[in-house]
Amino acid sequence: MYSEIASNKRRSVIFIGLFFVVWLAIGAVCGLLFKALYRHSANNGFAPTPPTNYGWSPVFIGMAIAGFLAVCGILYSLNSGAALVLRVSGAVPADPAQYQQVHDLVEALAIGEGIPKPAVYVINDPSPNAFATGVSPDKAAITFTTGLLAIMNREELEGVIGHEMSHIKNHDIRLLLVVGTMIGMAALLASIMWRSAFFAGGGRGGRGNQLMIVIVVSGALLAIVGFVFGPLMRLALSRRRESLADVSGVELTRNPAGLLSALRKLEQNDKPFKTMNHATAAMCIDDPLQHHEAWYHHLYDTHPPIAERIAELEKIASGQAV
Repeated sequence: MYSEIASNKRRSVIFIGLFFVVWLAIGAVCGLLFKALYRHSANNGFAPTPPTNYGWSPVFIGMAIAGFLAVCGILYSLNSGAALVLRVSGAVPADPAQYQQVHDLVEALAIGEGIPKPAVYVINDPSPNAFATGVSPDKAAITFTTGLLAIMNREELEGVIGHEMSHIKNHDIRLLLVVGTMIGMAALLASIMWRSAFFAGGGRGGRGNQLMIVIVVSGALLAIVGFVFGPLMRLALSRRRESLADVSGVELTRNPAGLLSALRKLEQNDKPFKTMNHATAAMCIDDPLQHHEAWYHHLYDTHPPIAERIAELEKIASGQAV
């Protein structure tokens, strides 16, 4: 288990670095495209002047711009990513009086894990689910839907909290946070690029068309990061982290029956999680997109089938090794 935690930490550094390299590559490609197109723009067919040669400056400038954006995205995700996830999910702080049992269980299990008590949030949604977020155990939060709190008894709720507490201790929520923020940033920039292309293409002469090509290609590359490469990176984080959180959560609570019963209830869920999307669904204890989306969404599943997780916990409950 400790080797898995260490692996998660190493994986965080590797994938953040890989994401940075991908953004540099996008900047380099855009610079090369600009260089190729604009080399010939100075020769209009009438003047004998040779075409302007920008050298490798456009490539370096493109890499610098892309690198700056990537660094800003990473820093933003580390400093404000958790708050953004909570805000877009509609999460609000759980009132200690109304949700006293939840606060008590979170505090008790945090003491058992030897970490500070995470902040507790609630989302008003009938779909039963929960997720943890934050960049470190000192800045973590656990969020529950009202649907989950309504159907779980104390033992089951303890199992769910143990699972989420393990995500915090295992340090895999940080990487999901960074990757999710960068995916969203790439998709947003792609949308901005494509909208800008309509205005860039309206200029007179060939320069407007050439600039539009650069912008459209930039948007296409960012879209690939946002909708293809980014989700594949989430897959590379391994579905094993959910099973690891199940096992380490049971180790924390010393009661596999609680989480086992909770997963069986989640397996029967037929209510879509309205505030979730592909970026944030990976953080949930039960991937809401597995239940309610089309077949092609399963190509990007970040969770193992819940039936497999139940089978592993049943082995633990019967005293078998997993």
